[in-house]
Amino acid sequence: MAEILDSPIQIDMEISIQGKKMVDKKERKFDFWQDHSMRYLEMAYQQDKKGRLENPDGYGKRTGECGDTIEMFLTVVNGRIKEVIFDTDGCLNTNACANTVSLMAEGKTVDQAWNLTVDDVVDFLETLPSNEIHCAELAIGSLYLALSDYQKKQTTL
Repeated sequence: MAEILDSPIQIDMEISIQGKKMVDKKERKFDFWQDHSMRYLEMAYQQDKKGRLENPDGYGKRTGECGDTIEMFLTVVNGRIKEVIFDTDGCLNTNACANTVSLMAEGKTVDQAWNLTVDDVVDFLETLPSNEIHCAELAIGSLYLALSDYQKKQTTL
């Protein structure tokens, strides 16, 4: 992992000299710790919401094209989400997004949780790489599946 974090990244910068556009290729080291917001780092490494529930009130599982999987487990009391636990086999970006969804959904009513979006997750994390937006989609999708499962269970009671 250290090799990836310390590897130089080529950056193309367009510069103009006397009206002529030229491309200046510079190398810059990617500094993982400096290039991410504190919120992103906290959510990427937080582990307290990671786990599994035996009999959740709602359950959703989604696997992305990248191969990462998120499973969401909901505990709902009086129509309000008391707890969101998740399990993932994904990368740090996926973990950050799953933690963010857990944090954002807890305390909300089921109806309010349906209003959470990918943009909410991206905005909260501040520095989720644009090529990793699919991780936020995966987390929101698994939440929606868990909410749907909860609602189905309520209609059969």
